[in-house]
Amino acid sequence: MTEMNFLRSVPYLLSVPSKKIWVDYDDEADVLYVSFHKPQQANDSIMEDNIIRHYRDKMLVGMTILGASRLKE
Repeated sequence: MTEMNFLRSVPYLLSVPSKKIWVDYDDEADVLYVSFHKPQQANDSIMEDNIIRHYRDKMLVGMTILGASRLKE
């Protein structure tokens, strides 16, 4: 990843629902895990288009992105 590509992500990072973000990528499974709260303590999950959104009540607490490498530029 180039520095410029990372810098393009800054507006998106500033708009997430939390000031802290935890990211983990499993390259073998090609799955990206993003948590906005630790622990997530999700009590609901919704899958749509290979993205699983994890909620605690109505608050988005994390996302699991299946086949994450397909989103590369």
